[in-house]
Amino acid sequence: MTELKYSGAGWLGDVPCHWQVDKLKYHLLRNEPRNPGEQVVLSLYRELGVIPKDSRDDNHNVTSEDTSKYKYVRPGDFVINKMKAWQGSVAVSDYEGIVSPAYYVYNFTDDVFYKRYFHYLLRGCYKDEFMRLSGGIRVGQWDLPSEALDNVLVLIPPINEQKSISAYLDIQCAEIDALVADVQAQIDVLEQYKRSVITETVTKGLNPDAEMKDSGIQWIGMMPSHWDCIRGKYILRYIQKPVREDDGVITCFRDGEVTLRSNRREDGFTMADKEIGYQGIDVGDLVVHGMDGFAGAIGISDSRGKASPVLNVLGTEQNKRYIMYFLRSMAYSDVFLALATGIRVRSCDLRWNKLAELFYPIPPIEEQEAIVAHIDSVLQKTNDVIADKKEQLAVLEAYKKSLIYEYVTGKKEVPAQ
Repeated sequence: MTELKYSGAGWLGDVPCHWQVDKLKYHLLRNEPRNPGEQVVLSLYRELGVIPKDSRDDNHNVTSEDTSKYKYVRPGDFVINKMKAWQGSVAVSDYEGIVSPAYYVYNFTDDVFYKRYFHYLLRGCYKDEFMRLSGGIRVGQWDLPSEALDNVLVLIPPINEQKSISAYLDIQCAEIDALVADVQAQIDVLEQYKRSVITETVTKGLNPDAEMKDSGIQWIGMMPSHWDCIRGKYILRYIQKPVREDDGVITCFRDGEVTLRSNRREDGFTMADKEIGYQGIDVGDLVVHGMDGFAGAIGISDSRGKASPVLNVLGTEQNKRYIMYFLRSMAYSDVFLALATGIRVRSCDLRWNKLAELFYPIPPIEEQEAIVAHIDSVLQKTNDVIADKKEQLAVLEAYKKSLIYEYVTGKKEVPAQ
């Protein structure tokens, strides 16, 4: 049984007596902002570590600002996002390049750390401590002072133990990650199934034996012969309601939920200084996001509140949920992206004038209600399965976190080979 001593830090607890405990600043030196010229722009992603920014196919790969104050990173440097360290945005870089001033970059000044072990130690044990050391500067984000980071206590086992711990965790974490990937793949299949059910049902109906006709619209194709195909301006109304004094801000999320921000989350939003053009939204209103509708930000509001004019509020005598599901089917099929002019990466302008000119397949109202009931039922059952799968993911992630903590702090010893 290894003899233990108190580490000096509550979150680290007791550690093996022969391990060194020291301050970070005695082994790392923070880089001064310096951009040596033409370099690959890097970014730190919690799930991927430090990678070239343009390797990600998303909105985050756009770099329009001046990079003259960016910081130079060499392979083996320690990079930490001072705003999101508490979320695990720390990593040892495998790349050479530059990162924005939002990051601290440290060079190792000696050989006491095996860098893979250091990676596991900082990512696995320090999230809560980084949160404690950081002060909130705006909702949901913290700024970690460099002085506080410099004085953080770190554990330094003998280098052979660091290598042994890292090798063991590499194997164990790879097995957990494989399980996570498998469960996530199952979730992805279920999500795709939901989309296919929506698209098939809102364009083909529930009767597989129904007589069909060509709708004349490419993204609708064949539809039941007794359905009509009508432009939006003849079945929808663009609504603008006054704002009430006590209205909270409503957001239309990409998963289709339309709710008060306070019901979901507050971080990551840009707060408007002046609410110019804000409109009232009631429970039951059909809402289409004018910029994110292409990604599925289309839903029925569950709240009373106010929202910016980027949200289209629509009324109709048709079944609102049927119209909602049809518009979502267009989003899932990338129809909006194909029809609209992009104004930013993976986005499009989807305002009322475009929604009004689109063609909508319109069954009799009773059939719309039956279609909605069917979709709602399928989605509820599928969502229940997805929820179970997400619980599995949470258990696996918690186990992985616990495993890393126990070995990098010496609570458990690597099994003998």
